[in-house]
Amino acid sequence: MNVVKRLPVLITILTTITCITACSSNVGNTQSNSKGTENAINSAKEPLSIQMFAGLYNEVPDMNDAFWTEWQKRTNSKLNMEWVPSGDLDTKLDLLLASAQLPEVLSVPDFKRPSLIGAIKSGAFWDLTPLLGDFSKYPNLKNNVGANAFKYRTVNGKIYSLPGSRSAIDPGIKIREDWLKKLNIPVPTTLDEYADALVKITQGDPDGNGRADTLGLIGGGVIISDGDASFASGFGAMNPTYNNEGGLIYTNLNPQYTDTIAYFRKLYQSGALSKEFAVTKRTQAQDLFTTGRAASYTRSIWWDKEWEDLIKKNGQPDAKILNLTLKGPKAYAVNLTIGGTGSFLISKKVPEAKVIQLLDYFEKTASTEMTDLAYYGIEGVHHTVIDGQKVLNEKGVKEVNTTSKNAGVLATMKWGKVISASGDKAYNDAKIAEVKNFDEVGSVDPFNYLNSDTWNELWAKRQDEWKSMVTKAIVGQITMEEYQKYVDTINNLPEAKKAYAEFATQYKAIKP
Repeated sequence: MNVVKRLPVLITILTTITCITACSSNVGNTQSNSKGTENAINSAKEPLSIQMFAGLYNEVPDMNDAFWTEWQKRTNSKLNMEWVPSGDLDTKLDLLLASAQLPEVLSVPDFKRPSLIGAIKSGAFWDLTPLLGDFSKYPNLKNNVGANAFKYRTVNGKIYSLPGSRSAIDPGIKIREDWLKKLNIPVPTTLDEYADALVKITQGDPDGNGRADTLGLIGGGVIISDGDASFASGFGAMNPTYNNEGGLIYTNLNPQYTDTIAYFRKLYQSGALSKEFAVTKRTQAQDLFTTGRAASYTRSIWWDKEWEDLIKKNGQPDAKILNLTLKGPKAYAVNLTIGGTGSFLISKKVPEAKVIQLLDYFEKTASTEMTDLAYYGIEGVHHTVIDGQKVLNEKGVKEVNTTSKNAGVLATMKWGKVISASGDKAYNDAKIAEVKNFDEVGSVDPFNYLNSDTWNELWAKRQDEWKSMVTKAIVGQITMEEYQKYVDTINNLPEAKKAYAEFATQYKAIKP
């Protein structure tokens, strides 16, 4: 009887404790919250609904297929994805930022895009610095991402974005090795040998169709945007270059990059560079390469197996892609990434309580288990294990791809952008051997992480004009002397010199 009488009191006490616990998770210093309590609450809740904007690099995925069902199950999430084709991503992103109608999460390929930096400074996204704290609550985000990933992406000393996964070894200058063999052309080892090889290929009818219609180097952009960094590395353009005042000159306007433009000019004159390079979109360039109409293209190395298979389906059964290690005048034509170039940002419109839930979601995605799922899917459904290595089957190739890696941070893998999930052990071992020294001979563009408002404002006004001048220089509408004079004009602008001084200060403070 006494127990019955006391029952309402006990219920009142328990209700009060529950209220205090729940309320305390939403106010004050979020770092003082109990991570264990939050996880226990989250695990008992319905899946976390996430509205996300992200890039599309394959066919639009079925979010109810086996892969995405498993991904959402393991992360206890319900993803509402707006997939945007990669070729339209920058344009759509700028429009989205201008509209201020932001989704809960933005997944973007470039964390220092000027329009994005502007939105960050205007308060559009959460400052994650106090929430992440010392990362003790987020060991995967601390230990599994690329070195200096958070250091590179700070804006005014604060962290606004989580890094996407990207290994340092990423792009490769590809060439059709089977065509080299067919035409008895030695594998090029220098940029000059590469140029000569492309001329021979374009004149040699390697596809055997009886027409001189084979393209040499192609690219998705006005300045071969998928490959200019690799070629420029060979000319030393990634080496920090200072003006007379000690300012750090923007890579695309330093003397070594001008040498790269001169090289492209020679390729164009010889027919080794596609005549349509200035108007070819990325998707078009990929199509030209995978249908066997072009000899060379620069993209992530891990595409090779998938693209070889596509070329074979298009009537060239001996297709084989080789990534070249080319010596340039001052360095190797190998460009390395800083790792984690992409970003996940959380809209300031999201309540703080949900921001914490989103950070928990991204912490899960940065685990080795979720990363393994992102690369290989489910055993028996998407892959089988052959010689100790997971190999994607046909269903895996369809569902587990570049796009499927865009919904979470993922752990960094050294060979993540080299090996093919659909390739067997022998194939991937050979591919690793092909580029094993890239991280030793390659170079990183410091402007992949340096940022200046002064420069962003100037470059926004000048970039399109500069691209036009680059095109004119390559196709011969202006001389290289005229192009150099134009570059000197920009470099001597007071605002350019101011920005270069800012870059030099930043580089000294955060260089690896």
